[in-house]
Amino acid sequence: MGAVRKVASYLGLGGIDQYDDTYDDEQYDEEYMPASERAARRWRSPQESSRIVMVQPLKYNDAPTIGQHFREGQTVIMDVTGMPMPEATRMVDFAAGLAYGCEGRIERIADRVFLLAPSHVEIENT
Repeated sequence: MGAVRKVASYLGLGGIDQYDDTYDDEQYDEEYMPASERAARRWRSPQESSRIVMVQPLKYNDAPTIGQHFREGQTVIMDVTGMPMPEATRMVDFAAGLAYGCEGRIERIADRVFLLAPSHVEIENT
C-alpha cells in the first residue's frame, strides 16, 4: 500500500471496509424500540406468564432486582418495611422513576408497600 493510500485510510478517506459479520435485525430492533413496545412484545410472548413478583429489599443495592422484573413485564409488589427510612425513600424514588421511564404505574397499597404495574396491566380501584 502506498503512502498516500495509508494516509487516506488513516483519515477515513479510504474505501469502505467489507464486514463479514451480519447482525440480527430483530435483536437490533428490540434493543432500540421504546420500552412500552418491548414490554408489550414480551407480554404477548407465549413464554411470558402473568405473574406478580413480591420483593422485600433490605438495602438499596437490591434495586436492580426490582428493575429486572419490572422491565420483563412483570408486576412487582415492593415491600420496603425492612429498610431504614432514608434508604426506603431512595428505593421508592428509584421505583417511581423506573415506572415513569417504562410508561408503567406505581401505587401505594399499604404503609411502605408499593405496586409497580407495567403499561399492559390495568389497576382498578374500587
